[in-house]
Amino acid sequence: MFIPKLRWQDVLDIFIIAFIVYKLLILVVGTRAVQLLKGLMVLGLTAAMANLLELKALTWLLSRLFQAMLIAIPILFQPELRRVLEELGRGHLWKMRKGQERLEALAEEVLRAILYLASERIGALLVLQRETGLKEIWRSAVPIKAQPSQELLVSLFWPGNPLHDGAVILDRGTVIAASCYLPLTEKSDLSRWYGTRHRAALGVTEISDAIAIVVSEERGEVSLAVSGRLSKPLKEDQLRKLLIHYFRGKEEPKSFFDRFRQSLNDEDLVVEDED
Repeated sequence: MFIPKLRWQDVLDIFIIAFIVYKLLILVVGTRAVQLLKGLMVLGLTAAMANLLELKALTWLLSRLFQAMLIAIPILFQPELRRVLEELGRGHLWKMRKGQERLEALAEEVLRAILYLASERIGALLVLQRETGLKEIWRSAVPIKAQPSQELLVSLFWPGNPLHDGAVILDRGTVIAASCYLPLTEKSDLSRWYGTRHRAALGVTEISDAIAIVVSEERGEVSLAVSGRLSKPLKEDQLRKLLIHYFRGKEEPKSFFDRFRQSLNDEDLVVEDED
């Protein structure tokens, strides 16, 4: 069997084509072009099977259909093709995928929602799910399954909304459910200044590795619960850093959350019980 010699130019050629296809697929992800591509794949597989089984009539029909699609595809994919050309003109097509920017944008959306809720003194409780699943909590709540945004989160906690009571659970880039009722902490030494939301935040972090963010309705402060410990009010830059690390999904042995959990033992972050 003859095996052609593979030159380094061939390897480079394959890599460039694969890179271009990869970038083009990234550009169409989340658009209707994905469904059109799936339809073309189904037709291609059907044509291959028809040719293999020698179904002459079906093979003839599909071949004519593909010929017609050479004209139809540029029309069907006009918005996506225009987008590709625009990205190519800006030079974005050759850059690395901007996944980190997208994740940071999600973090900013959540941050703006929290800061707005705090400024308006609207009570809120967000739970950031990590490795430990919280299905036993959110499966009995109201499913949302949407990308987090400032408008969505604010509306969920807005007074008068039937879902404003309870917590909202996020799993990275998805708002899983709202109106989730969490187990309350059994700590008896918690200050009376902290109500149900803070006790629920501590409770869920005692039974899982989740992170809970609490917006105080009375004081307009934002606190964080990690591993059954409650922080003092967080500043905006601290909250931004935490959210960016969460959405990036970096779970290193000595992650930001591990360092933050350890820092809760410092006097400048741990909540001191008030009588």
